[in-house]
Amino acid sequence: MLNKIDQQWLKSFHCVYENNSFKRAAEFLCLPTSNVSRHIALLEQQLDVRLFLRSTRRIVPTEAGEHLYQRTQPLLDKLNQAIEEVTQHSQEVQGQLNILMPDSAELAQAVIAFCNQYPSISLCCDTSISPKEDLIDGFDVIVSFHRGKLEDNSWIAKEIQRWPSVVVASPKLLQTCSKPFQITDLKHVPCISSFTALDGTPWVFIDDHGEWVTQRVKSSFKVNSGQLAKAGALAGLGFAILPAELCCEEVEAGELEILELEYQPADLVLYAFYASRKHIAKKVPAFIKHLQQRAKTKQ
Repeated sequence: MLNKIDQQWLKSFHCVYENNSFKRAAEFLCLPTSNVSRHIALLEQQLDVRLFLRSTRRIVPTEAGEHLYQRTQPLLDKLNQAIEEVTQHSQEVQGQLNILMPDSAELAQAVIAFCNQYPSISLCCDTSISPKEDLIDGFDVIVSFHRGKLEDNSWIAKEIQRWPSVVVASPKLLQTCSKPFQITDLKHVPCISSFTALDGTPWVFIDDHGEWVTQRVKSSFKVNSGQLAKAGALAGLGFAILPAELCCEEVEAGELEILELEYQPADLVLYAFYASRKHIAKKVPAFIKHLQQRAKTKQ
């Protein structure tokens, strides 16, 4: 029976089960949705059993589907681990690299350069801002921006690049708004939230002793882009924390003004995260080193 079942069918089955969606599974596997549907149909045909109950709104596993997942998941995990261990003995950077990262032009060029350098790599890149928590483990590397202390988890963080930051505002806004002198004043003025402050988390500063200080702000303009945050600041929509190099021309031209508060904003840092495992495929450290080297050449 086993020789009649393609491993890709099982891989598609597991991904559909974990996502409760053929479409999301197809996006994660970098396959057309029709291919994933065909894999499930072939698996059901070979096993002669229905694995999912489908409706227009959702899909749910049948009892047989639930049983198949629970019994095969540990086997697939062990198979993937064994393959990763074996590839440790290979000097070649190869295999499928699953990446989650921001939709950035510079990062896109870095990924393309990596794939050109290592032609044996097949790439699956997702630029979702907030992927489902249960999908995170499917990525080899997660590249993301952070400001302040990192949360404790099982992922290992490698710094790629950091940008000293400043609080800025347009002269137009400063004419109509009280100028903040302390970070607590930011509660009473319009602010622009971006990146890690997008979900309502406080702005992060560093005190004279190098300790993190957080401050909640009033924000009605929330964006996931530094360029959008700068555009909003230029338009007078609010105060913003921006990387200094992103707004230096506007500051010199007098279009933005840097605010001097009692504490400095924390640096914006780009990290690459990967899972803490005993055996790490060579593609992971190779990709992270590639990002770090490119960042150094840009400085």
